[in-house]
Amino acid sequence: MAQETQVDVLIAGGGFAGLALAVALRQALGPRFAVAVADPAFAKSGPDARASAIAAGARRLFETIGVWNAVAAEAQPILDMVVTDSRLQDAIRPTFLTFAGEVAPGEPFAHMVENGALTAALVAKAKDDGVALIAESVASFDPRPDSSPFKERQRLWPRPVFPLARRGDDDAPRGHPEAAGDPQRLTVRLSNGDTVAARLLVAADGARSRVRERAGIACNGWTYRQSAIVTTVAHERDHEGRAEEHFLPAGPFAILPLKGRRSSIVWTEETREAQRIVALDDAAFHDELEKRFGLALGEIAVAGPRAVFPLGLQVARSFIAERIALIGDAAHMIHPIAGQGLNMGLRDCAALAEAVTDAARLGLDIGGAAVLERYQRWRRFDTMTMGVATDGLNRLFSNRSDALRLVRDIGLGMVDRLPGLKTAFIRQAAGLAGEVPKLLRGEAL
Repeated sequence: MAQETQVDVLIAGGGFAGLALAVALRQALGPRFAVAVADPAFAKSGPDARASAIAAGARRLFETIGVWNAVAAEAQPILDMVVTDSRLQDAIRPTFLTFAGEVAPGEPFAHMVENGALTAALVAKAKDDGVALIAESVASFDPRPDSSPFKERQRLWPRPVFPLARRGDDDAPRGHPEAAGDPQRLTVRLSNGDTVAARLLVAADGARSRVRERAGIACNGWTYRQSAIVTTVAHERDHEGRAEEHFLPAGPFAILPLKGRRSSIVWTEETREAQRIVALDDAAFHDELEKRFGLALGEIAVAGPRAVFPLGLQVARSFIAERIALIGDAAHMIHPIAGQGLNMGLRDCAALAEAVTDAARLGLDIGGAAVLERYQRWRRFDTMTMGVATDGLNRLFSNRSDALRLVRDIGLGMVDRLPGLKTAFIRQAAGLAGEVPKLLRGEAL
Protein backbone atom coordinates (compact mmCIF):
# COMPACT_ATOMS: atom_id res chain seq x y z
CA MET A 1 0.00 0.00 0.00
CA ALA A 2 1.39 3.39 -1.02
CA GLN A 3 2.49 5.64 1.82
CA GLU A 4 3.20 9.36 2.14
CA THR A 5 5.91 10.89 4.29
CA GLN A 6 6.92 14.49 4.85
CA VAL A 7 10.46 15.86 4.73
CA ASP A 8 12.01 19.26 4.53
CA VAL A 9 14.42 18.40 1.71
CA LEU A 10 14.26 15.47 -0.70
CA ILE A 11 17.37 14.90 -2.80
CA ALA A 12 17.03 12.86 -5.98
CA GLY A 13 20.38 11.16 -6.53
CA GLY A 14 22.87 9.63 -4.11
CA GLY A 15 26.14 10.69 -5.70
CA PHE A 16 28.85 12.74 -4.00
CA ALA A 17 27.04 16.08 -4.21
CA GLY A 18 23.64 14.74 -3.18
CA LEU A 19 24.92 12.83 -0.16
CA ALA A 20 27.24 15.66 0.93
CA LEU A 21 24.32 18.11 0.76
CA ALA A 22 22.13 15.80 2.84
CA VAL A 23 24.78 15.39 5.55
CA ALA A 24 25.62 19.11 5.61
CA LEU A 25 21.96 20.13 6.03
CA ARG A 26 21.26 17.50 8.66
CA GLN A 27 24.28 18.56 10.71
CA ALA A 28 23.57 22.28 10.40
CA LEU A 29 19.85 22.18 11.20
CA GLY A 30 19.58 19.23 13.55
CA PRO A 31 17.45 16.13 13.96
CA ARG A 32 14.12 17.92 13.54
CA PHE A 33 15.09 18.93 10.01
CA ALA A 34 14.14 15.93 7.89
CA VAL A 35 16.35 15.12 4.90
CA ALA A 36 15.92 12.16 2.54
CA VAL A 37 17.94 10.95 -0.45
CA ALA A 38 16.25 8.81 -3.11
CA ASP A 39 18.42 6.67 -5.39
CA PRO A 40 17.81 3.10 -6.61
CA ALA A 41 21.58 2.55 -6.43
CA PHE A 42 21.26 2.21 -2.65
CA ALA A 43 19.80 -1.27 -3.26
CA LYS A 44 22.75 -2.44 -5.33
CA SER A 45 26.44 -1.81 -5.67
CA GLY A 46 28.94 -2.57 -8.36
CA PRO A 47 32.59 -1.89 -9.16
CA ASP A 48 33.49 1.67 -10.10
CA ALA A 49 36.57 2.05 -12.28
CA ARG A 50 36.84 5.74 -11.56
CA ALA A 51 38.85 7.81 -9.13
CA SER A 52 38.36 11.51 -8.58
CA ALA A 53 40.59 14.51 -7.98
CA ILE A 54 39.26 16.13 -4.82
CA ALA A 55 40.31 19.79 -4.83
CA ALA A 56 41.37 21.50 -1.61
CA GLY A 57 38.03 23.26 -1.17
CA ALA A 58 36.09 20.02 -1.60
CA ARG A 59 38.44 18.26 0.82
CA ARG A 60 37.70 20.96 3.41
CA LEU A 61 33.99 20.34 2.88
CA PHE A 62 34.41 16.60 3.48
CA GLU A 63 36.57 17.29 6.52
CA THR A 64 34.02 19.70 7.98
CA ILE A 65 31.11 17.26 7.66
CA GLY A 66 33.16 14.43 9.16
CA VAL A 67 33.73 12.26 6.08
CA TRP A 68 37.37 12.86 5.19
CA ASN A 69 38.87 10.82 8.04
CA ALA A 70 37.21 7.71 6.62
CA VAL A 71 39.13 8.02 3.32
CA ALA A 72 42.22 10.01 4.29
CA ALA A 73 44.44 6.94 4.59
CA GLU A 74 43.66 6.00 0.98
CA ALA A 75 43.79 9.54 -0.42
CA GLN A 76 46.87 10.32 -2.48
CA PRO A 77 47.99 13.97 -2.39
CA ILE A 78 48.86 15.52 -5.75
CA LEU A 79 52.17 17.22 -5.04
CA ASP A 80 53.17 18.15 -8.55
CA MET A 81 51.59 18.38 -12.00
CA VAL A 82 53.28 18.33 -15.39
CA VAL A 83 51.72 19.34 -18.72
CA THR A 84 53.20 18.16 -22.03
CA ASP A 85 52.11 18.64 -25.64
CA SER A 86 53.18 16.20 -28.36
CA ARG A 87 52.07 13.85 -31.11
CA LEU A 88 51.61 10.18 -30.34
CA GLN A 89 54.62 9.16 -32.44
CA ASP A 90 56.99 11.77 -30.95
CA ALA A 91 59.95 10.22 -29.16
CA ILE A 92 60.24 13.12 -26.70
CA ARG A 93 57.46 14.82 -24.75
CA PRO A 94 58.79 18.24 -23.74
CA THR A 95 57.37 19.72 -20.54
CA PHE A 96 55.80 23.13 -21.10
CA LEU A 97 54.07 23.76 -17.79
CA THR A 98 54.49 22.54 -14.22
CA PHE A 99 52.41 23.15 -11.11
CA ALA A 100 53.80 22.48 -7.67
CA GLY A 101 52.82 23.92 -4.36
CA GLU A 102 50.19 24.12 -1.68
CA VAL A 103 47.11 26.28 -1.18
CA ALA A 104 48.15 26.58 2.48
CA PRO A 105 51.13 25.23 4.42
CA GLY A 106 50.85 21.45 4.46
CA GLU A 107 47.70 21.46 2.29
CA PRO A 108 48.08 20.11 -1.27
CA PHE A 109 45.86 21.63 -3.92
CA ALA A 110 44.18 18.25 -4.55
CA HIS A 111 43.99 14.58 -3.54
CA MET A 112 43.09 11.53 -5.60
CA VAL A 113 40.43 9.27 -4.04
CA GLU A 114 38.83 6.16 -5.50
CA ASN A 115 35.12 6.70 -5.99
CA GLY A 116 33.96 3.52 -4.29
CA ALA A 117 35.66 4.39 -1.00
CA LEU A 118 34.32 7.94 -0.95
CA THR A 119 30.77 6.84 -1.78
CA ALA A 120 30.85 4.26 1.02
CA ALA A 121 32.07 6.87 3.51
CA LEU A 122 29.30 9.31 2.53
CA VAL A 123 26.59 6.65 2.77
CA ALA A 124 27.83 5.56 6.21
CA LYS A 125 27.91 9.17 7.45
CA ALA A 126 24.43 9.87 6.11
CA LYS A 127 23.06 6.84 7.96
CA ASP A 128 24.84 7.82 11.17
CA ASP A 129 23.42 11.35 10.99
CA GLY A 130 19.86 10.19 10.44
CA VAL A 131 19.43 10.97 6.75
CA ALA A 132 16.73 8.76 5.25
CA LEU A 133 18.11 6.74 2.32
CA ILE A 134 15.39 5.53 -0.04
CA ALA A 135 16.29 2.89 -2.64
CA GLU A 136 13.84 4.27 -5.20
CA SER A 137 13.95 6.89 -7.94
CA VAL A 138 11.81 10.01 -8.28
CA ALA A 139 9.13 9.19 -10.84
CA SER A 140 7.13 12.43 -10.91
CA PHE A 141 6.10 15.40 -8.81
CA ASP A 142 3.59 18.21 -8.67
CA PRO A 143 2.95 21.16 -6.37
CA ARG A 144 0.11 21.00 -3.87
CA PRO A 145 -2.92 23.12 -4.69
CA ASP A 146 -2.03 25.67 -2.01
CA SER A 147 1.54 26.05 -3.23
CA SER A 148 2.37 29.62 -4.17
CA PRO A 149 3.68 30.57 -7.64
CA PHE A 150 7.46 30.42 -7.95
CA LYS A 151 7.84 34.13 -8.63
CA GLU A 152 5.96 35.12 -5.47
CA ARG A 153 8.25 36.55 -2.81
CA GLN A 154 8.88 34.13 0.00
CA ARG A 155 7.25 35.04 3.28
CA LEU A 156 8.76 35.39 6.73
CA TRP A 157 7.17 33.35 9.50
CA PRO A 158 5.92 35.28 12.56
CA ARG A 159 8.83 33.83 14.53
CA PRO A 160 12.06 32.11 13.44
CA VAL A 161 11.41 28.45 12.78
CA PHE A 162 15.07 27.49 13.28
CA PRO A 163 16.68 29.89 15.78
CA LEU A 164 20.44 29.71 16.00
CA ALA A 165 21.54 27.10 18.51
CA ARG A 166 24.34 28.06 20.87
CA ARG A 167 27.49 26.00 20.63
CA GLY A 168 27.28 23.09 22.99
CA ASP A 169 23.46 22.88 22.89
CA ASP A 170 22.31 19.31 22.40
CA ASP A 171 18.98 20.44 21.02
CA ALA A 172 19.75 21.53 17.50
CA PRO A 173 17.53 24.16 15.93
CA ARG A 174 14.12 23.99 17.59
CA GLY A 175 10.74 23.96 15.99
CA HIS A 176 9.50 22.28 12.85
CA PRO A 177 8.07 23.65 9.64
CA GLU A 178 4.72 22.06 10.32
CA ALA A 179 4.50 23.90 13.64
CA ALA A 180 4.61 27.15 11.72
CA GLY A 181 1.79 25.93 9.47
CA ASP A 182 3.84 25.61 6.32
CA PRO A 183 1.62 24.27 3.54
CA GLN A 184 4.07 24.84 0.74
CA ARG A 185 5.38 21.52 -0.50
CA LEU A 186 5.84 19.46 -3.61
CA THR A 187 4.22 16.06 -3.75
CA VAL A 188 6.86 13.69 -5.11
CA ARG A 189 5.99 10.21 -6.35
CA LEU A 190 8.61 7.51 -6.07
CA SER A 191 9.08 4.57 -8.41
CA ASN A 192 7.41 2.20 -5.91
CA GLY A 193 4.25 4.32 -5.72
CA ASP A 194 4.98 5.97 -2.36
CA THR A 195 4.82 9.76 -2.13
CA VAL A 196 7.00 12.25 -0.29
CA ALA A 197 5.89 15.80 0.49
CA ALA A 198 8.97 18.04 0.40
CA ARG A 199 9.51 21.75 0.90
CA LEU A 200 12.49 21.55 -1.47
CA LEU A 201 13.34 18.96 -4.12
CA VAL A 202 17.00 18.85 -5.18
CA ALA A 203 17.94 17.29 -8.52
CA ALA A 204 21.28 15.54 -8.08
CA ASP A 205 20.37 12.73 -10.46
CA GLY A 206 23.02 13.20 -13.12
CA ALA A 207 23.38 14.53 -16.64
CA ARG A 208 20.17 12.81 -17.78
CA SER A 209 18.24 14.17 -14.82
CA ARG A 210 14.63 13.03 -14.76
CA VAL A 211 13.78 15.77 -12.27
CA ARG A 212 15.21 18.47 -14.54
CA GLU A 213 13.31 17.06 -17.52
CA ARG A 214 9.99 16.90 -15.63
CA ALA A 215 10.53 20.43 -14.36
CA GLY A 216 10.70 21.57 -18.00
CA ILE A 217 14.24 22.96 -17.74
CA ALA A 218 16.07 22.83 -21.05
CA CYS A 219 19.86 22.58 -21.50
CA ASN A 220 22.32 24.34 -23.75
CA GLY A 221 25.37 22.50 -25.00
CA TRP A 222 26.68 19.91 -27.37
CA THR A 223 28.37 16.54 -27.45
CA TYR A 224 32.02 16.25 -28.33
CA ARG A 225 33.04 13.55 -30.75
CA GLN A 226 35.17 12.25 -27.90
CA SER A 227 34.87 9.69 -25.14
CA ALA A 228 36.99 9.11 -22.06
CA ILE A 229 38.51 5.70 -21.34
CA VAL A 230 38.97 5.21 -17.61
CA THR A 231 41.01 2.51 -15.89
CA THR A 232 43.67 1.95 -13.22
CA VAL A 233 47.28 1.15 -14.01
CA ALA A 234 49.92 -0.42 -11.76
CA HIS A 235 53.54 0.58 -12.44
CA GLU A 236 57.00 -0.49 -11.40
CA ARG A 237 58.25 2.84 -10.02
CA ASP A 238 56.73 5.27 -7.53
CA HIS A 239 54.90 8.26 -9.04
CA GLU A 240 55.94 10.44 -6.04
CA GLY A 241 52.59 12.20 -6.09
CA ARG A 242 53.04 13.59 -9.57
CA ALA A 243 50.12 13.98 -11.97
CA GLU A 244 50.76 14.24 -15.70
CA GLU A 245 48.58 15.47 -18.53
CA HIS A 246 49.78 14.69 -22.03
CA PHE A 247 47.98 16.69 -24.68
CA LEU A 248 47.71 14.51 -27.77
CA PRO A 249 45.87 15.37 -31.01
CA ALA A 250 42.88 13.17 -30.10
CA GLY A 251 42.58 14.69 -26.62
CA PRO A 252 44.28 14.74 -23.22
CA PHE A 253 45.79 11.64 -21.64
CA ALA A 254 45.87 12.15 -17.86
CA ILE A 255 47.90 10.06 -15.39
CA LEU A 256 46.64 10.73 -11.87
CA PRO A 257 48.46 9.24 -8.86
CA LEU A 258 46.75 6.80 -6.49
CA LYS A 259 48.02 5.25 -3.28
CA GLY A 260 50.75 2.70 -3.89
CA ARG A 261 52.38 2.30 -7.26
CA ARG A 262 49.13 2.85 -9.12
CA SER A 263 47.62 5.62 -11.20
CA SER A 264 44.15 6.41 -12.50
CA ILE A 265 43.98 6.98 -16.26
CA VAL A 266 41.56 9.34 -18.00
CA TRP A 267 42.28 8.81 -21.70
CA THR A 268 40.40 10.90 -24.26
CA GLU A 269 39.95 9.62 -27.80
CA GLU A 270 37.55 10.19 -30.67
CA THR A 271 34.46 8.18 -29.77
CA ARG A 272 34.81 5.43 -32.39
CA GLU A 273 38.46 4.96 -31.56
CA ALA A 274 37.70 4.84 -27.82
CA GLN A 275 35.11 2.12 -28.38
CA ARG A 276 37.55 0.16 -30.55
CA ILE A 277 40.32 0.38 -27.95
CA VAL A 278 38.12 -0.67 -25.03
CA ALA A 279 36.94 -3.71 -27.00
CA LEU A 280 40.52 -4.95 -27.62
CA ASP A 281 41.86 -8.05 -25.93
CA ASP A 282 44.15 -7.53 -22.93
CA ALA A 283 47.42 -7.70 -24.84
CA ALA A 284 46.33 -5.28 -27.56
CA PHE A 285 44.83 -2.88 -25.00
CA HIS A 286 48.11 -2.94 -23.07
CA ASP A 287 50.03 -2.05 -26.23
CA GLU A 288 47.78 0.95 -26.94
CA LEU A 289 48.04 2.07 -23.33
CA GLU A 290 51.82 1.78 -23.24
CA LYS A 291 52.18 3.96 -26.37
CA ARG A 292 50.56 6.82 -24.45
CA PHE A 293 51.67 6.07 -20.89
CA GLY A 294 55.33 5.57 -21.73
CA LEU A 295 57.90 3.77 -19.57
CA ALA A 296 58.97 6.59 -17.25
CA LEU A 297 57.43 4.64 -14.36
CA GLY A 298 58.77 1.29 -15.57
CA GLU A 299 56.68 -1.66 -16.63
CA ILE A 300 52.92 -1.16 -16.43
CA ALA A 301 49.89 -3.42 -16.08
CA VAL A 302 46.15 -2.73 -16.16
CA ALA A 303 44.92 -3.11 -12.57
CA GLY A 304 41.21 -2.34 -12.83
CA PRO A 305 38.17 -2.59 -15.09
CA ARG A 306 37.95 -0.50 -18.28
CA ALA A 307 35.07 1.86 -18.85
CA VAL A 308 34.25 4.44 -21.50
CA PHE A 309 32.20 7.61 -21.04
CA PRO A 310 30.96 9.98 -23.78
CA LEU A 311 31.98 13.61 -23.33
CA GLY A 312 30.05 16.81 -23.85
CA LEU A 313 29.24 20.28 -22.57
CA GLN A 314 25.80 20.81 -21.07
CA VAL A 315 24.49 23.63 -18.88
CA ALA A 316 20.89 23.91 -17.71
CA ARG A 317 19.18 27.14 -18.74
CA SER A 318 18.10 27.58 -15.15
CA PHE A 319 19.41 25.96 -11.99
CA ILE A 320 16.06 26.41 -10.26
CA ALA A 321 12.32 25.98 -10.73
CA GLU A 322 9.44 26.17 -8.28
CA ARG A 323 10.72 24.43 -5.12
CA ILE A 324 13.43 22.71 -7.17
CA ALA A 325 17.20 23.24 -7.27
CA LEU A 326 19.67 21.52 -9.61
CA ILE A 327 23.17 20.56 -8.48
CA GLY A 328 26.07 18.62 -9.98
CA ASP A 329 25.71 17.01 -13.39
CA ALA A 330 21.97 17.74 -13.38
CA ALA A 331 22.91 21.43 -13.60
CA HIS A 332 26.09 21.21 -15.67
CA MET A 333 28.42 18.78 -17.38
CA ILE A 334 31.83 19.90 -18.63
CA HIS A 335 34.85 18.34 -20.30
CA PRO A 336 37.17 16.57 -17.79
CA ILE A 337 40.23 18.34 -19.23
CA ALA A 338 40.70 20.34 -16.00
CA GLY A 339 39.31 17.74 -13.59
CA GLN A 340 36.65 20.15 -12.33
CA GLY A 341 33.33 18.37 -12.95
CA LEU A 342 32.99 16.70 -9.53
CA ASN A 343 34.40 19.71 -7.71
CA MET A 344 31.89 22.04 -9.34
CA GLY A 345 29.09 19.79 -8.10
CA LEU A 346 30.48 20.01 -4.56
CA ARG A 347 30.62 23.81 -4.88
CA ASP A 348 26.92 23.67 -5.78
CA CYS A 349 26.34 21.56 -2.69
CA ALA A 350 28.18 24.01 -0.42
CA ALA A 351 26.38 27.05 -1.83
CA LEU A 352 22.91 25.49 -1.65
CA ALA A 353 23.51 24.14 1.87
CA GLU A 354 24.50 27.61 3.04
CA ALA A 355 21.54 29.31 1.36
CA VAL A 356 19.05 26.81 2.82
CA THR A 357 20.61 26.90 6.30
CA ASP A 358 20.61 30.69 6.44
CA ALA A 359 16.99 30.79 5.31
CA ALA A 360 15.86 28.15 7.82
CA ARG A 361 17.51 29.93 10.73
CA LEU A 362 15.82 33.20 9.75
CA GLY A 363 12.45 31.49 9.53
CA LEU A 364 12.22 31.82 5.76
CA ASP A 365 10.61 29.34 3.40
CA ILE A 366 13.57 27.17 2.39
CA GLY A 367 11.99 26.37 -0.98
CA GLY A 368 10.96 29.94 -1.73
CA ALA A 369 12.05 31.99 -4.70
CA ALA A 370 14.47 34.30 -2.89
CA VAL A 371 16.44 31.38 -1.41
CA LEU A 372 16.70 29.56 -4.72
CA GLU A 373 17.59 32.72 -6.63
CA ARG A 374 20.40 33.39 -4.17
CA TYR A 375 21.77 29.92 -4.92
CA GLN A 376 21.49 30.41 -8.67
CA ARG A 377 23.22 33.81 -8.61
CA TRP A 378 26.01 32.29 -6.56
CA ARG A 379 26.70 29.39 -8.88
CA ARG A 380 25.66 30.22 -12.41
CA PHE A 381 28.44 32.65 -13.38
CA ASP A 382 31.18 30.34 -12.07
CA THR A 383 29.63 27.43 -13.95
CA MET A 384 29.42 29.31 -17.24
CA THR A 385 32.99 30.57 -16.86
CA MET A 386 34.35 27.08 -16.22
CA GLY A 387 32.29 25.61 -19.06
CA VAL A 388 33.65 28.14 -21.55
CA ALA A 389 37.21 27.66 -20.26
CA THR A 390 37.19 23.85 -20.52
CA ASP A 391 35.52 23.95 -23.93
CA GLY A 392 38.14 26.40 -25.19
CA LEU A 393 41.02 24.33 -23.80
CA ASN A 394 39.67 21.17 -25.41
CA ARG A 395 39.30 22.85 -28.80
CA LEU A 396 42.74 24.42 -28.53
CA PHE A 397 44.54 21.17 -27.66
CA SER A 398 42.48 18.42 -29.31
CA ASN A 399 43.48 19.05 -32.91
CA ARG A 400 46.25 18.34 -35.38
CA SER A 401 47.08 21.92 -36.37
CA ASP A 402 50.81 22.64 -36.23
CA ALA A 403 50.13 26.39 -36.11
CA LEU A 404 47.85 26.06 -33.09
CA ARG A 405 50.34 23.75 -31.46
CA LEU A 406 53.07 26.37 -31.77
CA VAL A 407 50.84 29.11 -30.33
CA ARG A 408 49.66 27.04 -27.35
CA ASP A 409 53.18 25.81 -26.55
CA ILE A 410 54.46 29.38 -26.49
CA GLY A 411 51.53 30.30 -24.26
CA LEU A 412 52.19 27.42 -21.86
CA GLY A 413 55.86 28.38 -21.67
CA MET A 414 54.95 31.96 -20.79
CA VAL A 415 52.53 30.86 -18.06
CA ASP A 416 55.23 28.59 -16.63
CA ARG A 417 57.41 31.67 -16.10
CA LEU A 418 54.71 33.67 -14.25
CA PRO A 419 54.43 32.30 -10.69
CA GLY A 420 51.68 34.74 -9.74
CA LEU A 421 49.48 33.55 -12.59
CA LYS A 422 50.18 29.90 -11.76
CA THR A 423 49.19 30.54 -8.14
CA ALA A 424 45.91 32.07 -9.33
CA PHE A 425 45.24 29.01 -11.52
CA ILE A 426 45.91 26.70 -8.56
CA ARG A 427 43.51 28.61 -6.29
CA GLN A 428 40.83 28.54 -8.97
CA ALA A 429 41.28 24.80 -9.51
CA ALA A 430 41.24 24.27 -5.73
CA GLY A 431 37.83 25.96 -5.50
CA LEU A 432 39.17 28.81 -3.37
CA ALA A 433 38.72 31.75 -5.73
CA GLY A 434 35.82 34.20 -5.76
CA GLU A 435 32.97 34.09 -3.23
CA VAL A 436 33.74 30.82 -1.46
CA PRO A 437 30.97 29.11 0.59
CA LYS A 438 31.72 28.40 4.23
CA LEU A 439 32.05 24.65 3.83
CA LEU A 440 34.75 25.08 1.18
CA ARG A 441 36.61 27.34 3.61
CA GLY A 442 36.45 24.60 6.22
CA GLU A 443 33.85 26.42 8.34
CA ALA A 444 30.75 24.74 9.77
CA LEU A 445 27.37 26.14 8.75
